[in-house]
Amino acid sequence: MAGRAESTVLAGARVVLPTGTVENGRVTVEGTRISGTQAENAPVLDLSGHWIVPGFVDMHNHGGGGASFTSGTVDEVLTGVRTHREHGTTTLVASTVTGEMDFLAERAGILSELVEQGDLAGIHFEGPFISPCRKGAHSEALLRHPDPAEVRKLMDAARGTAKMFTLATELPGGIDSVRLLAEHGVIAAIGHTDATYEQTVEAIDAGATVATHLYNAMPAIGHRAPGPIAALLEDERVTVELINDGTHLHPAALELAYHHAGADRVALITDAMDAAGFGDGRYQLGPLAVNVENGVARLVEGNSIAGSTLTLDTAFHRAVTIDRIPVEDVVTSISANPARLLGVYDKVGSLEPGKDADLVVLDEDFRLKGVMRKGEWIVRPETATS
Repeated sequence: MAGRAESTVLAGARVVLPTGTVENGRVTVEGTRISGTQAENAPVLDLSGHWIVPGFVDMHNHGGGGASFTSGTVDEVLTGVRTHREHGTTTLVASTVTGEMDFLAERAGILSELVEQGDLAGIHFEGPFISPCRKGAHSEALLRHPDPAEVRKLMDAARGTAKMFTLATELPGGIDSVRLLAEHGVIAAIGHTDATYEQTVEAIDAGATVATHLYNAMPAIGHRAPGPIAALLEDERVTVELINDGTHLHPAALELAYHHAGADRVALITDAMDAAGFGDGRYQLGPLAVNVENGVARLVEGNSIAGSTLTLDTAFHRAVTIDRIPVEDVVTSISANPARLLGVYDKVGSLEPGKDADLVVLDEDFRLKGVMRKGEWIVRPETATS
């Protein structure tokens, strides 16, 4: 790993800014931040033929590099974080899976220390407050109704680092839990839900603002019973998560979400589990055994999809080359939108002076070639410095 230079100019690339793409652009890095001016005699890194985009922000991620954020040691969690950084994710929220309440509270305490150290951007609790009808890769025996007192217990255990809870808001206590989260500035996300259209509208009105991996673990759209998908897509207050790995979603479903919600309301996520960036084999997702074959994770018992092995550089590449989403829209969905939702857009999510020097270098085919985080190269592009 290369170290941090005091001042560096990245020149010649197509640079994606909030205002659009700049041909033959320049990004000046001073220390840990992007600078609005160019220091004299600063080394210049020629990135002609490349793209420079903001570092990716993943708000839903369970692990990687062989490590689980739900059960791994601190060192293992950091291994997972580093794995995703090497694939362009410079800001990452650690997601847990369903477990006993005391266990989840203990994990929240451990993960919150890593948030306080700056290694993580927050904690996302996916379960146990979800529907047994749409449990996916969660242990049904450990599921419970979203009692606001228990939601508050996990919030308190996270010591202010809880960023999001996924809830089946139609369950008893669901709406009250949404209101509690909204009052404390924590994202209430609707997911793993069997809600009707009307129940989903009620939850959005109560303060829910995110759809956890839209389409997955929820009823399909019906012409007489439109269900949660229609309600989540149509409401401008809601951001919809999408897992663009080629397994969770048909390209037409992704296109429908972009067309109906617009890029400003899409957040590309990984929902990654331990095998991301690591390989096929047998893994544990909470108490459940998972088999990963050809990059697809499924429960050993029941064969349900069990998260993904996706990294965000692959999601970016698919979105541009397969789904034909404009580059600027993909950047909005993979960096700016999740940064805004997490309340960190003043620091990350776009290439603007004063923000952290978090960026990704892609070649002309949108393959990852470089990653910088806070001015330090995690992956250094193989180009000449003058």
